[in-house]
Amino acid sequence: MVDPDLLNILVCPETKEAVRLADEQTLKAVNASIAEGEVRNRAGETIVQPLQEALIREDGSLLFPIRDGIPVMLMDEAIPVVPSH
Repeated sequence: MVDPDLLNILVCPETKEAVRLADEQTLKAVNASIAEGEVRNRAGETIVQPLQEALIREDGSLLFPIRDGIPVMLMDEAIPVVPSH
């Protein structure tokens, strides 16, 4: 779990928008797509490990993975979120 004080100061490095913890429904949807081999990060690498935790940009368009309790706030590691229909 990310320290709440850290979460209060983190922003997207691209847009400077606030980020928040991704909800369970978002993680479930992204992890289903990961299982299908359909998820790539901004660098174009296929994501193979399901996300346990992630931060989502305020506009809902990008996820930043959290690995071992540490948010990975690198744009190449960001995962575009495709809106569900």
